[in-house]
Amino acid sequence: MYCCRSLLLNFLVYLCAFSVHAAINGKSSVNLNHLEHIDADAVDQIRSKPKTHEGLGGFEPGDVAPAFKVQTLDGVFVYPPQKESRSALIVHAFTNKSAFLECLWTWNESLTDLLDYLPSSVQVLFLSLDETAASDAVWMREQLYSATAHRSKEIMSRLHFSPVPVYALGNWIPRVLYSWGCGGHNCGLAQVVFTSPDWSIPVISKRLNARYDWLNSRWGADPYRLLDAGDGCKPDAFIKGAVAWISEGGCSVFTKIKNMAESNATGVLVYAFPGNPIRDMNCLGDECSTSLNIPASMVHIEPSVMQALRSGRIVNVTFQITPSPNFFIGIDQQGALSEMGWFLYPTFRFIAWQAQWFVFNEGLQERLKRPSSVVPVFNRSLMQGEMGARALVNLPKDFLDYDILELEASLSCPGRRDETCAHWDHTVQLYVCCDQSSPYCNTEMGRWITAFRRGTGHWLTDVSSLIPLLNNATCAFNMKTVPWAMPWMVSLNLRFSRSNQSGNSSKRLYPFNVMSLFSGGTFDKDYNNRYQEIKFTPPVSTKKVELYAVITAHGYDENFCGEFCVTSHHFLINRHINNTLIFDTAGSPLGCATRVPEGAVPNEHGTWLYGRGGWCDGLQVDPWRTDITAQLDMGGTNTILYFGLFEGRDPNPKTDPGYIIMYSYLVYYK
Repeated sequence: MYCCRSLLLNFLVYLCAFSVHAAINGKSSVNLNHLEHIDADAVDQIRSKPKTHEGLGGFEPGDVAPAFKVQTLDGVFVYPPQKESRSALIVHAFTNKSAFLECLWTWNESLTDLLDYLPSSVQVLFLSLDETAASDAVWMREQLYSATAHRSKEIMSRLHFSPVPVYALGNWIPRVLYSWGCGGHNCGLAQVVFTSPDWSIPVISKRLNARYDWLNSRWGADPYRLLDAGDGCKPDAFIKGAVAWISEGGCSVFTKIKNMAESNATGVLVYAFPGNPIRDMNCLGDECSTSLNIPASMVHIEPSVMQALRSGRIVNVTFQITPSPNFFIGIDQQGALSEMGWFLYPTFRFIAWQAQWFVFNEGLQERLKRPSSVVPVFNRSLMQGEMGARALVNLPKDFLDYDILELEASLSCPGRRDETCAHWDHTVQLYVCCDQSSPYCNTEMGRWITAFRRGTGHWLTDVSSLIPLLNNATCAFNMKTVPWAMPWMVSLNLRFSRSNQSGNSSKRLYPFNVMSLFSGGTFDKDYNNRYQEIKFTPPVSTKKVELYAVITAHGYDENFCGEFCVTSHHFLINRHINNTLIFDTAGSPLGCATRVPEGAVPNEHGTWLYGRGGWCDGLQVDPWRTDITAQLDMGGTNTILYFGLFEGRDPNPKTDPGYIIMYSYLVYYK
């Protein structure tokens, strides 16, 4: 049931339903056959679509989204818009059969996340999968309109609510929603099934599991015994070995679940009072440091279950997920269909993150239009095993005349759907060797981190400082990750360009030499003892000296180091000038999610949102570049020393120390 709907809202629903009925029967003032401003190119693309999209065939991510029009509460929504105002579009299909979507729409923080973070260039079309689409549309609009208090109402002009159920749209959208259907990661219908010897048929109720990163225990497949434990605000020995049926209210959700865990319950079902929505179940603050190895979900109150339990009857529960149509699809600014990834908990922030990535990608496409000399290295080459992906490349004859080198890289999956993507996140490193006799043969030139079961990563990384590594006309490139990782398809271009397009080279400085410094290693008590001070004198022709380092922290000791702990990395020049890089967002709840506008792949599986030690899932690792010219005696001998610290002191883990992956150089310019 929806919550807090007033009599006025019910009256609006009635009016809406009446207007939809009139529109469907041809009595609307809007003529759907004479709409203006339809993109002619898009229409041509539809007409030229291969017949493989006829019948029951589906669309794939990356396909061009055909034009369509949909009746809305405010008229008719037309896609695509005029060319000069083309924008990305998110399509969301609601159903009241999903507890996840119920919470998404009734939790004020979720609604305000959409209003606060949706980019201004992105629109959202809201649909309903149910027969109640007319009332759903009005309700959804009212929910968001109420949440705009003290905010600009401009965003409402970019939110479109259709009273036409998905099954009656008459366009290609239902085909995509159904063919992209899913049964997990908060898509699909999570349900609890109540049975009793006294009932002829089971009672099936929608459920919302506790937050993904709080309670990691999952429901088993076998039936559980259900017992009433009141409000769960105190331990109850009677509940041992059963699933506790407890009411909301009286104390925090954390207290309830902790009490039931201490009572040796096998799980917890918290039910909402009549008229209340299902809520997100999560710990708060210090509660989250308490480990609770017990599954828990929230459901609506079921009168037949309450009656049976209070009568002493046996009630058993099982848990299931029924596949459903997909709830979310996207269309980027280029008109390409896109999956929306995993929604880890019920907030519209996940829609906003995907929309932010669309904006990033649009900007990247504009950057790729800049004049440059492009050298292809890999084109959807298989990267797997010890060998990774390898290529021998001939460089342009004039490549040393360029002072900018960018790596355009992308990681995609063997198939076009995210379900074909590799599990887990792994470091990807690009090695180059242009001269087998050089000490810099097989030196790292670029580093990325794979996304967790998403294949949309695309990045442009400036590695201009490393042009001196290309010391031959032909170079071997090797791009690889850990040999046991699932396969990725890699694409890579070298993009050479000039910072001064006018051609006046007299004011440009060129990197002409690199000097290797320090590497990483195991982040334990001996980490800093492994490094010795390095002495150096800049070459005579040097005009600028740059400290260049690529550093990432990994592993997981008792301090969550190095992936989730704050580490600092110090380069001490001439024993008194400290150049410091601090990974201060490591372990923060949204440290990597806030980097989606920089290209971090959103809505991955796993804990992709958390800040990491110098990296994020689905993102390039940016080099740290510092001009240290003024810190040096350009005509004499200088020294540099590196050391790494955990929270300002030497690391000293007791178990399973993490490790640092580092390449660092001095780069000389003339």
